[in-house]
Amino acid sequence: MTPSSAPTALPASPPPVIPTEGWHVLHLFYHLERAQWDAFAPDERNRAKKKLTQLVAEIRATPQTQLLAFSVVSPKADFAFMLVTPDLQVANAFEKKLTLGLGPDVLSPVYSYLSMTEWTEYFTTEAEYAAKMEREKSLAPGTPEMEAELVTYRAHMAKYHQDRLYPNLPDWPVMCFYPMSKRRGEVNNWYAQDHHQRKTLMAGHATTGRKYSGKIRQLITGSTGLDEHEWGVTLFAHNTFDIKAIVYEMRFDEVTTRFGEFGDFFITLQLPLDDLFRRVGL
Repeated sequence: MTPSSAPTALPASPPPVIPTEGWHVLHLFYHLERAQWDAFAPDERNRAKKKLTQLVAEIRATPQTQLLAFSVVSPKADFAFMLVTPDLQVANAFEKKLTLGLGPDVLSPVYSYLSMTEWTEYFTTEAEYAAKMEREKSLAPGTPEMEAELVTYRAHMAKYHQDRLYPNLPDWPVMCFYPMSKRRGEVNNWYAQDHHQRKTLMAGHATTGRKYSGKIRQLITGSTGLDEHEWGVTLFAHNTFDIKAIVYEMRFDEVTTRFGEFGDFFITLQLPLDDLFRRVGL
């Protein structure tokens, strides 16, 4: 075979970018360019919706990948997607495809946020839990009663660890997203507090959150070095009352009153894609 007739080599796929633990999370918000959409002929519109529908199915069929679709409840945006996947290469490729999902210049990005699922440094250790059982239940170390408590603790922590790093996103209808950071002012600087003080403050915050068990599903993702804030907060609920209530109540926790700084809030409704098309008038 002569060099000129040799088959063309396929380009190599870029190497995956997968974190040591956790998954990448992208929140994507788009405005629908109505004039561009209205310029499409009816058959072009049908092809565009079919194209996006097929793309969403392709993404959802990708291993360890989840994609949720939302209608945004305000003129801040029209569409929103939440994409969770391990490989940043995959996340980036799907993000570009979603932007073009209805054709060039139809979906205009208005806001996005990149973060990662992460474990918390403020968890209760087994030694701390055992000491608590000694104080509250008078259980002696090494007894069958204490061991039974520790078995329950280990099972709870294993599930909590899994849910934090590798969550299964719910189909609950209301989703609230907002970014946040901890203040680094001259007087109130979160990072100037020692670990024990920060852990104590976060324990009070967690106590408030537990009041909403079964009403709120919360996913805290880390974005230090990845985006403009330090965390992304995603709240799922069945109604907006519970969203408003938990955010309001947590504003009184010291960790928020002294150290909390927040970005914009987005309220969305999770919908099947056909319903989403009708909601935004496609």
